[in-house]
Amino acid sequence: MTTASGATALVTGGQRGLGKEIVRELLGAGASKVYVTSRRPAAEDDPRIVPLAFELEDRRSAAALARVAGDVGIVVNNAGIMTFGPLLEDDDEEVGRVFEIVAFGPLRVAKAFAPVLAANGGGALVNLHSLTSWIAGFPGSGTYGAAKAALISMTNTLRVELGAQGTQVLGVQLGLTDTDLVRRLEGPKNDPHAVAADIVSALQKGESELLADDFSRHFKAALSGPVEGLTVSG
Repeated sequence: MTTASGATALVTGGQRGLGKEIVRELLGAGASKVYVTSRRPAAEDDPRIVPLAFELEDRRSAAALARVAGDVGIVVNNAGIMTFGPLLEDDDEEVGRVFEIVAFGPLRVAKAFAPVLAANGGGALVNLHSLTSWIAGFPGSGTYGAAKAALISMTNTLRVELGAQGTQVLGVQLGLTDTDLVRRLEGPKNDPHAVAADIVSALQKGESELLADDFSRHFKAALSGPVEGLTVSG
């Protein structure tokens, strides 16, 4: 269980979309300070919000970020990209780029902040997953989905390895959420405010996994059935 009251947090990609909503929820739950990252950070009106420059693809950026934000107790791996290329059509360079950002970027953040969280009492790490990691035939379920599947495996391992130092690891599984990344796609989308509220609630309840919408709950249940049940049309 990780309480947000009085906590210092870091939310990568925290100046837009779902990340911005997570920041609002953390502050609403009593967080005293939240570092927010962006490639080109903008000034914030709230003095409790501290913008920092961060490039997820830069292999040195996470370590530099941890040196600046050495007082955090909650780390939210939210920053990322959304791609839609079929796995067979993406060339090696594109596959490598997507994995570098979607899977290895959050892993570098986790590695950089593991000792910080340990020094500050354990705290929590939150990784944002995607329904595309479980199913085929869904927008983004090519290279992007494969990279998110790798991230889920990493999250599961981190939960065990970081558990030894008292760090809560929360994996968040969700479908399309109504942000700029997917606004052009048709179909139902989650309310980012509701997802953010559920994330903070799950942290405070000590949960290790959040299934943030009906689609995620449906396909989590389907994982134990025939693999054909993990394919959607369209």
